[in-house]
Amino acid sequence: MRWTGRSPNWSASNTSQRHPPKSGWLNLTRLSYLLVGVWASIGAIATAINFIPALALERQTQIFFFSIRGKVTPPDNIVILSMDQESLAQGETYQRDPTRYPELAPIETWPWRRAAYANVIEKLLAAGARSVSIDVILADPSSYGLEDDQTLRDVIRRHPNQVVLANSYETFGTPETGELGQIVNPNPDFEAKANNLGLINFAADPDGRVYRFSEVFINQVVVPQDLGTDIVSFATATVQIHRLSQNQSIEVHPAGENIFFYGPPTTFKRIPFWHVLDSTNWEFHLREQTFRDKIVLIGPTASYFQDFVRTPFSETMPGVELHANAIASLLDNRAINEAIPSAPLRGLVVLIGVAGTGFLFNRFLKRTDSQMLMALGVALTWAILGYISFVFANLIMPTAVPVIAIVLSGLSSLTTGAISNRLEQLRLRQTLERYVAAPIVHEILTNYSEAYQALLKGRKVKAAVLFCDIRGFTSFSLQLEPEQLVEQLNDYLNAMVEAILDAGGTVDKFIGDAVMAEFGSPISEGEKTDALNAVRAALGMRQALVNLHQQWQQQGKVLFFNGIGINFGEALAGDIGSVRRREYALIGDAVNVASRVEGLTRKFWTDILITESLYELVKDEVEAVCVGEHELKGRGQNVVQLYSLIGLKGGDQTSYRYIHDQLRNQKNLKESHEA
Repeated sequence: MRWTGRSPNWSASNTSQRHPPKSGWLNLTRLSYLLVGVWASIGAIATAINFIPALALERQTQIFFFSIRGKVTPPDNIVILSMDQESLAQGETYQRDPTRYPELAPIETWPWRRAAYANVIEKLLAAGARSVSIDVILADPSSYGLEDDQTLRDVIRRHPNQVVLANSYETFGTPETGELGQIVNPNPDFEAKANNLGLINFAADPDGRVYRFSEVFINQVVVPQDLGTDIVSFATATVQIHRLSQNQSIEVHPAGENIFFYGPPTTFKRIPFWHVLDSTNWEFHLREQTFRDKIVLIGPTASYFQDFVRTPFSETMPGVELHANAIASLLDNRAINEAIPSAPLRGLVVLIGVAGTGFLFNRFLKRTDSQMLMALGVALTWAILGYISFVFANLIMPTAVPVIAIVLSGLSSLTTGAISNRLEQLRLRQTLERYVAAPIVHEILTNYSEAYQALLKGRKVKAAVLFCDIRGFTSFSLQLEPEQLVEQLNDYLNAMVEAILDAGGTVDKFIGDAVMAEFGSPISEGEKTDALNAVRAALGMRQALVNLHQQWQQQGKVLFFNGIGINFGEALAGDIGSVRRREYALIGDAVNVASRVEGLTRKFWTDILITESLYELVKDEVEAVCVGEHELKGRGQNVVQLYSLIGLKGGDQTSYRYIHDQLRNQKNLKESHEA
């Protein structure tokens, strides 16, 4: 809606004009785009430089993906021979009855005899095991004597291509004096060769969890210190020995550097270590062929050893089971790799994805709730694609950072949009409340988006149209100085507008000193109510003029009168005008008739004339005098029956009598001058 002349202007089409106002919503829209760019840039940079908090977020996402995916059945050719609490307790069993359980003598006390490992290796390989890998550092000479070490040496000699021993990287010294790193190998008396050794160390991520193969640790720590060129991981050594036993190529080239975790602890089959030594249990495993064609990993699982590692699935996964996951990942070729190996390129993908999404919903979606829903939808889709890629293709896509950036972009648009809408509504309310009745303002603002768009479209409405004009304004204006004229005119117009608004009307426009108002547009309360509201407005304007006369008389100001014409009929409402200037207006025959009727008030020396179409709607509520049928300028032979409005039935007629007495005096004075 737009008011011209002396009033402030508002147009529903302002935002599309060539010279839109530099209002807050425009700045907030730019701010929304800016914030999208900020979030996209932050996410892209954090991804491109492998920013540690960003990496931590991505790792947390992968943990979440693992938890959703759940346990995956591991290869059945990997068995853990568990150095568990039950096996440690067998020393007491032996001590209670040594003659009954002589085979348990090697594990009577910790550390166990090397003969225990030698005996177990021999029995496992004899039972058909492909290889045996021992996840225990056997660096020091046996406390049971040289013969004990030689027992294990002899077994390794007999099976050089089926046994893997563990070595490790350890540091000595302090940060103050300097730390030195070295590889701790098994006892040289074992005469183990390079292909029998595997490093058990892993590189933990900043969150303290292990995600990647031991090769990452070797490349980051061992190789830079030039501690050996033939060092391989425990998992790689085990896979090589296994393939060697099957006459396959021993080359190991994982597709990625991340381990495919099959599940939480106990996902891989565990057999207590002591079962192999105990004749009764061993006979059972021989019958069941428990170890036939298996890769057997011997390692501690009891809490006594404190050999636990934080992984995506657990805070306390035994180290030997971590090795089992790594070995299985290599055997099944399930290593997990980055979908985009280059970090800068990953950052570019994040930038394009986040910025593109933000641009799309800011450009094509005007409702802030729709923008937020789109942001959430895109973020969810991105997360789902990340999950599918991770679980089914073993590829890591940047997920957490772009998803968070997209959601933040949506929230930014939602926030700036909400602020913009609120500011626009406040501005609109401030404007409307000066020219539109409060209930109508509330209705428009309550259904803001729907009403706002509806106002722009051309539509036919039935409304009561009111015109009010000052009698003899030209001669009146010549009697006063400009400042006095403007002041008195503003007092008058303010009183007329207040009367219109109090009656539920809408001020359409000011045309010089004339006021046009309608009742039933943009919001209708029903034809009869709209017509009656127009009558109440006219009567209120009459009373307001009487009050002004009393005030002006006391101030010694010139008195003037007005004429009001009201018609009810069909008109066209819509956003009308040129590209440079548009206004929401009411046009049509009903408007023209109301304007012509107002002009006839001078002819009949009355202040308010209403047409028959309006009178028929309110005749039961008002008192009026019929002044006959009259032709109106521009309507040819069509005549309109008019009524001079006295007031509401049973209402006070004091103001009517005052105005008409004054008008009668003016008429008599004019006639006397003419005579």
